Amino acid sequence: QVQLVESGGGLVQAGGSLRLSCAASGGTFSSSAMGWFRQVPGKEREFVAHISWNGGHTYYADSVKGRFTISRDNAKNTGYLQMDILKPEDTAVYYCATGRKVVVKEGYDYWGQGTQVTVSA
Repeated sequence: QVQLVESGGGLVQAGGSLRLSCAASGGTFSSSAMGWFRQVPGKEREFVAHISWNGGHTYYADSVKGRFTISRDNAKNTGYLQMDILKPEDTAVYYCATGRKVVVKEGYDYWGQGTQVTVSA
């Protein structure tokens, strides 16, 4: 069983940056792919970014490509999402996730509790 805890969310002005962290414990995070998702109240959860177990492959939603960067440090059992040039439409609760059979946007078994990101205009 993997436990994930996100941190780093907050309030930022448009054009600013935030770095989210996802601390993992209790499982095989370092040998599993991970992803970041986000959700706005009343809307479906949206895929944001994916990274392979060793960091060799990354994939981004078109809406964040060129602005967000996903990374990980397996020695620290931690994943990251660097968010630059933030826009008001990036406002959401952000979740990290991992799983044993992840295929980019699917296969995630374990989820964190989420961290709020609010971007003001």
